Amino acid sequence: MPRAWVWTQLIIGWLPMWALFTVLMMSAHQAPFDDAAPYALRLMAIAAVLGMGVHRLTARLPWPHPFRLRFIAVHLLGGVVYSCSWFGLNAVVESLQRGRIAIPVGPGIGPYLVTGIWLYGMVGAVAYASREAERSAELKALAASSQLAALRSQLHPHFLFNALHTVVQLIPLDPRGAVRAAELLAGVLRNVISEHSEWVTLRDEWNFVQRYLEIEAIRFGERLVVRSEIDTATLDAQLPSFALQTLAENAVRHGAAPAIEPTTLRIRARLEAASLLIDVDDNGVGADLALVEHGGTGLRRLRERLAWLYGGSASLVLRGAPGQGFGATLRLPLRRALPEASDDE
Repeated sequence: MPRAWVWTQLIIGWLPMWALFTVLMMSAHQAPFDDAAPYALRLMAIAAVLGMGVHRLTARLPWPHPFRLRFIAVHLLGGVVYSCSWFGLNAVVESLQRGRIAIPVGPGIGPYLVTGIWLYGMVGAVAYASREAERSAELKALAASSQLAALRSQLHPHFLFNALHTVVQLIPLDPRGAVRAAELLAGVLRNVISEHSEWVTLRDEWNFVQRYLEIEAIRFGERLVVRSEIDTATLDAQLPSFALQTLAENAVRHGAAPAIEPTTLRIRARLEAASLLIDVDDNGVGADLALVEHGGTGLRRLRERLAWLYGGSASLVLRGAPGQGFGATLRLPLRRALPEASDDE
């Protein structure tokens, strides 16, 4: 965004506050407009400059999900610092104008400081609301492209080719197996094309991943062993659609595909405090983490979605090295699906 436009928005945003303080000073202190307007302008100019720091703080301290007491404590401290700074800078400017030390107490230091805290809260609230609106707009754009991304990256073209090749190979050797593989592949593609929600339950996501892994098991045979430990308490928890599939597909591609020996893929899900934890590990050939992070679009797309959906409250941690297997831990704030209304209601 051009710097001139940023300054224009800043000025427009503070103009109503300048007008309000001007009217308050004229009515409360019986001050003429010529005296009240410049004084109110100085107050708001200093508040606006300090407000830039508040904007920076809200950017570095995203709104937490779930809510945390530390978030309140930081902003209470920030409000006190902002208010004292506002009072102090006004005193400095007033002293410079008069050529002597002057403390503009107005109606009293207490009300002055309370007003400063109120200004801090207003700036912070506007900053969070603006950032949330921007995030919602970005989420809509991301949701529109995520369907194509699911076909291009989450369901990698190599997987589609290999799955179809598996079906063709099975036709003369195992017609029933070929039919089963074709049905599974159709179900996977149908799920990808029809899934338009940003959120799914772990139950639905796990059912989808199981069909995907069944196809891979047909292709790899005994070279792929899948172990799962899905806590039943996690099944109603919600997560971004295709999140678990991205991790499973990444593990198969980097763990089982290059390996000659059997590779064991372990998928675990559990609750820890107010978080949903999902671990996807394999004992395959491993991979260079730097290449995995920057080589494909699947994990990068997942990180982008986590950032927009959760702010800084979710995390994706990768681990592993060449020859030492590969693993990923997805930690998400606990979010449960709302119960569906019954037909009797």
